[in-house]
Amino acid sequence: MQSLLNSTKRILPYGSTNILTRTFIQPIQDRRIYQHPILEIPEKKKVDFTWNGVKLQGYEGEALSSSLIANGQSVFGFHTRDGSPQGIFCANGQCSQCMVVVDGLSKKSCMIPLKEGMDVKYAELTLPKSQESFSTKDIPTKEVEVLIIGGGPSGLSASIELGKQGVDVLCIDDKDRFGGKLVLQTHKFFGSSEECYAGTRGYRIGEILEKEVRKYESVTLKNNSTALAVYSDQTIGILTNGKYELIKPKKLLVATGAREKFLSFPGNTLPGVYGAGAFQTLVNRDLVKCSDKVMIVGGGNVGLIGGYHAIQAGIEVVGLVEALPECGGYKVHEDKLRRLGVPIMTRHTIVEAKGDGKVEQVVIAKLDDNWNIIEGTYQTYDVDTILLAVGLEECREFTEKAKKYGLDVYSAGDAQEIAEASAAMFTGKIAGRKILKSLGKKIEIPEEWEEKAEILKSKPGEVQLEREQFEEDEGFFPVFHCFQDIPCDACTAACNHGNIETGEEGITEIPQFLGEVDDCDGCLKCVSECPGLAVTLVDYNDDSDNPIVTFPYEIWQSDVKVGSKVEVMDDFGATIGRFPVERIITRGETLLVSVRMPSKYAKTAASVVKKIEKVDPQLIYEKKSPKDSSVVCRCERITAGEIRKIIQDGARDMNQIKIATRAGMGACGSKTCNSVIGRIFREEGIPPEDITPRVMRPLYVEVSMGAFAGLD
Repeated sequence: MQSLLNSTKRILPYGSTNILTRTFIQPIQDRRIYQHPILEIPEKKKVDFTWNGVKLQGYEGEALSSSLIANGQSVFGFHTRDGSPQGIFCANGQCSQCMVVVDGLSKKSCMIPLKEGMDVKYAELTLPKSQESFSTKDIPTKEVEVLIIGGGPSGLSASIELGKQGVDVLCIDDKDRFGGKLVLQTHKFFGSSEECYAGTRGYRIGEILEKEVRKYESVTLKNNSTALAVYSDQTIGILTNGKYELIKPKKLLVATGAREKFLSFPGNTLPGVYGAGAFQTLVNRDLVKCSDKVMIVGGGNVGLIGGYHAIQAGIEVVGLVEALPECGGYKVHEDKLRRLGVPIMTRHTIVEAKGDGKVEQVVIAKLDDNWNIIEGTYQTYDVDTILLAVGLEECREFTEKAKKYGLDVYSAGDAQEIAEASAAMFTGKIAGRKILKSLGKKIEIPEEWEEKAEILKSKPGEVQLEREQFEEDEGFFPVFHCFQDIPCDACTAACNHGNIETGEEGITEIPQFLGEVDDCDGCLKCVSECPGLAVTLVDYNDDSDNPIVTFPYEIWQSDVKVGSKVEVMDDFGATIGRFPVERIITRGETLLVSVRMPSKYAKTAASVVKKIEKVDPQLIYEKKSPKDSSVVCRCERITAGEIRKIIQDGARDMNQIKIATRAGMGACGSKTCNSVIGRIFREEGIPPEDITPRVMRPLYVEVSMGAFAGLD
């Protein structure tokens, strides 16, 4: 062990100038979103607070981190090891990068609601105050039949099943509102219309579920309530608005969701490198325009949807890079970005983030078939934000510790298996029924529930560009610009006459119109309710040579007017031409834009767009920083080179690495670095069975010691 300790040299990470020696208060800016095509702009009470002595304004009750970024402040502090700037990454209370000192106490700014008169300072430049005198209080213990940790889609769905049977339930969530990641989603959801609200926007599904839960008096919902630990006496410690208590449940359901994976590249901790959840939290939940130009890394649904959300918020998406040959998300999401002019660069990777104190440039490059960077393919883009959407990992800590201590524990949603929110609702319902059976309730779990849950978890199928064309040129009929089997039946449920079906295999097949032309009354419900914006309606009734085609539209709505000409694109993102707008109908937040065009284009016209201006990369690229200079452990600023060196010297135990380098010893408890260290092991050719996993710390979340003494 001593040789391993001696082998780790302190290597300063890329970009590590001593920022502590200069003032770094950024210019005050107004970064609020005042117009959005989907979201209403609510009126909120403004309050004053100070940031390192500078007076700022924010909205009462919003996350402190959002208030700071809304004022143009992306640097929240500086690391004590090398003075590197620190900024928000996850906005989910997981990574601890947004620590600041609030009224003398260290706090995660993403989890603290703003109050009038708060005095906020950089965490690394101010010593937290100590409590000179205090008196302790007894910690109450409350017994409940069922404790649910997590008020997202799975936790709320389970609460509904339990509430129907009058079971005593406490459902807690650490955010200021219930709904989990549903709160961040402005798009309409896929899945089953009957069971999981396909065709309804995510944030509204969260509201629907919470409203349903509140019907049942036996269910108590507590927000701003964080589970801290599971103890050997089978109690769970929770902290609610600063007050600590112990909960002793008969049954425990862990519905804690997932955390975002981190990625190792030079400059990866610069302020402006966000996880996708943090980005969506800022632009969708808190209506903060945290970026002007963003590069997205990751072509799954999270990255593709994040890009669309950015455009809705008025943010320019410079491009999206995906290491795989194809994007892993739904093609309808990918098509929305392509038609807006966003370059989607598969077989590419991020090489480096560059900037002085914050992200100013991103470097990407092409990959060969062996996943190696192809020299000479580097491209540098001017951006201020990098959105990382490189996968999720289950938050299983509570489940594992509860099993160790003999609790009757269940899991649901992403805490059980990473999938879409529609699947999480179903796994929550199933978990609720399982708990009911274990409590002796005479209730069954329908066999088809498990089947439907698996269908909703299914990955997108192969792209099928061939499709049957509706040959007649008369009346109304819908055209489906959906070329991939995905779990969704929103269009079939929307059809008043039952003329749209998704096939004999269930809701995962590509939809088809099965009726005659006179079976469609042109109601446009299928157009307005498709989550992928992938249905158009052709109307030949008054002019068969120049029919009217109606498109769904959700971007820059003020730019589309009757009489103006709009650009129309086909299924493959090619421009068909510019044609006049005949009418505009509003359905909820979606505009239905009707355009008259020649018949030969009507069945292939897929969308109306206003393309974003393409950003070209700089051709000049300086020498890149060493890959091993990238930070692996954000909390302790441990680099990939330090980890690789100790592995090469023989370390095979995560705990050994922690002792020798401090990686995983920081405030987040190894939530971000654990998977990255695992990847370095794989890169070094070490099989997983040879690696001893880390020992989880007793507490999963940072908390002041005073909480355990009953201090507020």
